Amino acid sequence: MRSRLTRRLGALAIFTTLLATPALQAAEPAALNGAEQARFLSELKRFYKTTDERKALLAHSNELLNRYAVRAAYQVGQSNRHDLVYQLNVSGPGELMVHEQTRAAQGMALVVRNQRLSVFGLDPYIRYDCPLTGQVCVLMNPADGGPWLSIRRDHDGAAELAKALSFLLRNLQKG
Repeated sequence: MRSRLTRRLGALAIFTTLLATPALQAAEPAALNGAEQARFLSELKRFYKTTDERKALLAHSNELLNRYAVRAAYQVGQSNRHDLVYQLNVSGPGELMVHEQTRAAQGMALVVRNQRLSVFGLDPYIRYDCPLTGQVCVLMNPADGGPWLSIRRDHDGAAELAKALSFLLRNLQKG
């Protein structure tokens, strides 16, 4: 079982490397031509072993949110260290549910927050900011432009997550 898990994690690392290159080349998912979009989506469906684009995009977005989650261990020198973890779900037609958990580094304090995002009428392109002085990248809420999701500071990871979320929002907008 351990070797099978190691193989899957190795395959995930290779797959992520392959996906990172297009994410760096295209600042916006809309800039991808039809063939590149189709290739990106078919690779995701093949990797996540599904024929459903939405399931593949949701699984990929959740995997990226888990990989780049803000963890207390990364917050060196901060007095209020905490874990910040997100999970995405489709809660209804055209609606994305964001489940956020914040856990203090010391103790058992857990704060859970759920936020619904209606995707109809929104620009699906997700913008993000990775300030040079901060320890996190912030993905902006497409509804109001305010802070939405925070991940550990990794520009490539933020670009990859923004791309996956943009494709997911477009998919949800189709109904």
